[in-house]
Amino acid sequence: MSSLRIGTRASPLALWQAHHVADSLRAALPGLTIELVEIQTIGDQVRDVPLATLGGEGVFTKAIQDALLERRVDVAVHSLKDLPTFAVAGLTLAAVPTRGPVGDVLVSPRYRRFTDLPSGARLGTGSLRRRAQILHRRPDLHLLDMRGNVETRLRKMIELNLDGIILAQAGLERLRLAEHISEILDPAWMLPAVGQGALGLECRQDDAATQAILKHIDKPATHHAVLAERAFLRGLGGGCQVPIATLSRLDGDLLTLNGVVLAPDGGERIADSIRGPMEQAEALRQQLADKVLAQGARQLLPK
Repeated sequence: MSSLRIGTRASPLALWQAHHVADSLRAALPGLTIELVEIQTIGDQVRDVPLATLGGEGVFTKAIQDALLERRVDVAVHSLKDLPTFAVAGLTLAAVPTRGPVGDVLVSPRYRRFTDLPSGARLGTGSLRRRAQILHRRPDLHLLDMRGNVETRLRKMIELNLDGIILAQAGLERLRLAEHISEILDPAWMLPAVGQGALGLECRQDDAATQAILKHIDKPATHHAVLAERAFLRGLGGGCQVPIATLSRLDGDLLTLNGVVLAPDGGERIADSIRGPMEQAEALRQQLADKVLAQGARQLLPK
């Protein structure tokens, strides 16, 4: 195969990600011709309602997956945190390139640190996970739902005279907007979304040629680590509608997996961690899921 069509959303961050993948593939395979195909998802088309109202799962990915299945594109580039954990028949997660920063950050025009925020401070976020973790730590804050791309949220913060917003560190850095970061939030209390900072490259299961191309930029250790995170989420039966967060860390061949489940209002928080050999990642994620369920997480999950 000498050419490749990459399906991507049209937001500035999504296009950065698609171009990054394209450049990495061209560096690995000189002479490869790559075309970017911009695709609008339901999450892009409907921007005036919370993601939970749209159903959450797949709102930023399904249209691109449909294009893959219809053979209009060969590869889908996803922010892995947006990709539902349930498998789509006929598709496979073929590669996960080097992961970017995984954390969440405070962006504030007035305060340098999260602890500096006064009682009643107004923060914007469109994430149930971030909302629950913020409220668990600071129930005195006032949270406003906010959607849109990174630039839109930065603009809304000023227009609405907010005290701050919470964003992903990776997105700001990739768009060269890191100067807006006031503080990188401590993952001890603000765990990231499953797969945050990572890209997922999806293609058709029957497309061996494309899978072989994508293997050139796959990072197996990163791939296994994010699969463990996604398996933990799947093991709990959670998704975008539940405040679940997890973070994996590799130290040589040892994998540490941290997980947390919260009530939507932040009133309850159940967290635990597990550590073991990378080759036992599947068993580790199930053990971690079992541990948090045994502590009462089942009562926080949808019935």
